[in-house]
Amino acid sequence: MRVVIAEDAVLLRAGVERLLADEGIETVAAVDRGDELVGAVTEHRPDLAIVDVRMPPTFTDEGLRAALAAREAVPGLPVLVLSQYVEESYAVELLSGGAGGVGYLLKERVADVADFLDAVRRVARGGTAIDPEVIAQVMARGRKNPLDALTARESEVLGLMAQGLSNSAIAAALVVSHGAVEKHIGNIFAKLGLEASAEEHRRVRAVLTYLGRP
Repeated sequence: MRVVIAEDAVLLRAGVERLLADEGIETVAAVDRGDELVGAVTEHRPDLAIVDVRMPPTFTDEGLRAALAAREAVPGLPVLVLSQYVEESYAVELLSGGAGGVGYLLKERVADVADFLDAVRRVARGGTAIDPEVIAQVMARGRKNPLDALTARESEVLGLMAQGLSNSAIAAALVVSHGAVEKHIGNIFAKLGLEASAEEHRRVRAVLTYLGRP
């Protein structure tokens, strides 16, 4: 088996690589940024990608977004998320993709090395390995306010939109590219179910949702 690891914590990355090596599993690439994951899986076509959620540069949801992009670049790529956090919005997208080979484990709840290695093999074979806490949080998501579907960065962007900032001003405030802001806003519209409309501007409707108005 050949794997790619995306994890910014040096010791954890090295520890996982060592565990896998002891089981005869080869790590063909180990990266510390989410944006490097897609290139690594495209180049190596691994049997599995093991991915953290919060990675540089913003430590919000880079890992999960990269995992989704990696599965688009390499259809059917098995992905095992290993994180301290449940990023619900992207977790739903990853887990409901209609394909197998998906796992989501919480680091602090992995109590046994053998169980972890079993999850690695199971996901690589096209199965699933989902922590019950992840399932509970994802299921609860459907009972929450639509704004809860937004990532931390998307909520931040929407808050700045509510302040009346333009896309360029938001990009300057967050020190990100104009294109990144446009992508975040597109995600906000999609997650809030705001389809293009000639009658109402989606930006205004998104801000009204943020402010809790009808």
